[in-house]
Amino acid sequence: MTSIDTRPAGVTGDRARPQNAARPGRRGGLLARARGGLPTLVFLAPMLIVFGVFSWLPIGRAVVMSFQRTNLVADPVFVGVANFQQVFADPQLWTAVQNTGYFALLALLFGYPIPLVAAVLMSEVRKMRGLFSALAYLPVVVPPVVAVLLWKLFYDAGEDGVFNTILGWAGLGPFAWLQDADIVMPSLVLEATWAAAGGTVIIYLAALTGVDPSLYEAAEIDGGGVWRKLWHITLPQIRGILLITFILQIIGTAQVFLEPFLFTDGGPANRTLTLLLLIYRYAFTNSLGGDYGAAAALSLMLAVVLTAFSVLYFRLTRSWSS
Repeated sequence: MTSIDTRPAGVTGDRARPQNAARPGRRGGLLARARGGLPTLVFLAPMLIVFGVFSWLPIGRAVVMSFQRTNLVADPVFVGVANFQQVFADPQLWTAVQNTGYFALLALLFGYPIPLVAAVLMSEVRKMRGLFSALAYLPVVVPPVVAVLLWKLFYDAGEDGVFNTILGWAGLGPFAWLQDADIVMPSLVLEATWAAAGGTVIIYLAALTGVDPSLYEAAEIDGGGVWRKLWHITLPQIRGILLITFILQIIGTAQVFLEPFLFTDGGPANRTLTLLLLIYRYAFTNSLGGDYGAAAALSLMLAVVLTAFSVLYFRLTRSWSS
């Protein structure tokens, strides 16, 4: 029996297929894209695993420990917010907060403008700029512990100490750099500024190269001097970098540990006891086995404060990059 074609005239077999017949192709495209991203995931997996094990896992463990009474000897016991109450009741906490704030203030007053001034001066140098940049960055290459021990020799309180000898030529001193409670913190800030300024100088030099030279040429035509060009051209053009380095310096100075630990161990009379050094004392010197719960609680509180600055930093960088 002859079959009757009921399709409208002119409609072929291929056109009569449902429109969703193309879905297998779409699925194939999704599968191909998934397969294409698989090598990326394979390469990222080791880094993600290492980051998770050595970063996120300890952070999570620290959060749990902040609510426990735990150390290297006794089994952990849940104590709720008792660790936070203990930390807030400790009079050394407020001493550490004041000392950390004092260190940060001095570091901002001296350590913040010095790299900028050095970068501006170096940007005006036409010859041997690479040499000056290398010399400025050299302290960053020195291992921090080596730098502190070296400066500890410079700060020798005797008349034959390096700094006391130099000042003695001018009839000054000798000074007990690390023993005098009035000058011990500025002494630590001086070394910290020397050790870290080089990296910031390089950042500022890179930012200065992005300033349009025609702006300086126009200022020179108008009779603008060095100060006028700096105030009205240089600083406004790199204000984004200045603000970012300002926030990063606050975050860094709030975590100062190496200098007070190696120079003075918090002395004299706790004048250089900082927050991180207090955390160290909680964990390792408070009692038998330490008090990891109190150390974790103070660490968590400090992390919350620094996270606020970190969020501000990321928002600023994102807004300027867009």
